[in-house]
Parts: sequence; C-alpha cells; structure tokens
Amino acid sequence: MQWIKAHNPIAQFIFAHGAGAGMDSDFMQQVAKLMASQGVSVGLFDFPYMRKAKAQNKRRPPDRADKLLASFNDVLASAQQDLPLFIGGKSMGGRMASMLVAERASQTHIEGVIAFGYPFHPPGKKDTLRVAHFCDIKVPFCVVQGERDTFGKRDELSTLADTSPATIHWIQDGDHSLVPRKKSGLTQQQNWQQAADIAVRFIKEQL
Repeated sequence: MQWIKAHNPIAQFIFAHGAGAGMDSDFMQQVAKLMASQGVSVGLFDFPYMRKAKAQNKRRPPDRADKLLASFNDVLASAQQDLPLFIGGKSMGGRMASMLVAERASQTHIEGVIAFGYPFHPPGKKDTLRVAHFCDIKVPFCVVQGERDTFGKRDELSTLADTSPATIHWIQDGDHSLVPRKKSGLTQQQNWQQAADIAVRFIKEQL
C-alpha cells in the first residue's frame, strides 16, 4: 500500500483503481496528490489480480466481485485509527467501494464514498445497469462523472435510472478519466483539479 500523506490531515481516503490500470496510473497518482495537498491523506493499493498482472507483465481481467470486495475489506485494516475514513475509487474501484458499504451497512465506520467515473453501465449497453445496490448505501455517496463518459453520460443518466442516494457532480466535457477534448478549451489538469476539489469539499461537508 502506498500512502500519499497530507500535512496535518483532516481525513483519509482509501482509493481503489479501475479495471485496466493500477495504483501507479497518472490519474490515481495525480488525484491522490491533489487531494493530499488539501488535507486528505490518500491510501493507494493494487487488487491481487493487478499485482499478478504487473509481476507477469501481462494484462489480466479483474477477479470476480466477491474476491475484489474481500481484498478491499482487507485493505481497510491499514486505515489510520485516528482519522475519519472515506473510501472510493476510479471506475471499477468506485463501484467496489459502493458495494462494500452497501454490504456493511449496519456496521460501517466509513464516513462516505467517492467514485470517479462510476461505471453505470458497460459502454453501449444502457440496459445493463449497475445500480441495484444503491438503495442499500447508507452513507453519503459522491460521484464525479465526465459529461461524455461512455459508462454513463450526462444526457442519458437522468432517463436511465434512479441514481439516489448518489450526488453526481459533472466534469465539463470529461471522458471516463475526466479528460476533456482539446476543442473544449479545458485541460486534463484543470478537470483533475476540479475532481479533487469536489472530493475534498465532499469530505469536509461530512466532518
């Protein structure tokens, strides 16, 4: 596990990666550093299948959800005891974080969940929704979503599903990694900074 520690932290955020890239991806590292600069210590980790993929230098598909959830649950033992705990992730990691709090609703010590680029449905499969567990989420739930995300675009989500209790914050012209097109006049760095700002503000609102 890698900790990117804040100076005088107000909270901690255990941050899970997406299906295709591990904790060392640019998105994970940059967002973690941006959050740490605002007072939130961030813990990054690789799921076991990703550790194997790196060791073998070969892409591997993610494990089944139950295995991922067990691994995520084990990682929570590394949380710092004296700081409020938030969990979340990018794409698949955010989905696993939300499923974990839904499963642990009655005995959670987790203050909230943050998902960056939540995979509401596989690209092109709008009828395969991944929101059935949302009704069991009993902690505040923040989703930071790109307007152009093929896993759930702004112009389609309102008609597709009831996404409560998630509060969705839209990143202008962002794709699944919140990256805008050049013609938008925005930069990747601006959008990632905005995403980190939203996440930290959400954490501060719960404290």
